[in-house]
Amino acid sequence: MNITKNTTGIESVILTTPDPQAAAAFNEAAFGLGARLQVRAGDAPTSGFRGFTLSLVVPGPSTVDSFFESALAAGATTVKPAKKSFWGYGGVLQAPDGTLWKIATSSKKDSGATRTVDDFVVLLGVEDVKATKQFYIERGLTVAKSFGSKYVEFAAPAASVKLALYGRRAAAKDAGVAPEGTGSHRVVFGGGLGTFTDPDGFEWETLA
Repeated sequence: MNITKNTTGIESVILTTPDPQAAAAFNEAAFGLGARLQVRAGDAPTSGFRGFTLSLVVPGPSTVDSFFESALAAGATTVKPAKKSFWGYGGVLQAPDGTLWKIATSSKKDSGATRTVDDFVVLLGVEDVKATKQFYIERGLTVAKSFGSKYVEFAAPAASVKLALYGRRAAAKDAGVAPEGTGSHRVVFGGGLGTFTDPDGFEWETLA
């Protein structure tokens, strides 16, 4: 499995689960993200909101529906049905391993369903957006978008995974779940930033 190294963000999202084989089969059938999404064995206790959402930004509404259909067929459940809103069209699913997925588009126009993913985004729900923003800036990330203490998005190379920050309660509300949660996040971020744990307990590791 070849992953091009970069030092400016996430190369691979690694989900930990008691049944990595089943999770890998689901991820491939539902989303087909290749090396950007991996799984490994892990059974650390977890309950409630794990503090993050994985988001796929796609070209149009029919593509949102296409990913919803493949994910539901593979065993996902609907948290928020895909629907129109003032910002576009999208909804939220929960994978069998508990991971929350938001599939969305900002486009109101539709040119037919594809399996194209414009952006793969990790949204972290954090306790202090400004402090966590500074933490990542000090580790080499560059801010692409920032809305005060509400939302931050970091720049990322093409085809890699973007990192964004939201307040924990706002992130949970956006995903359609309660903000309470304890235990493991059950996710690790692999890249070139180094091996460390951020202020909210999210783990990073350097990929070999």
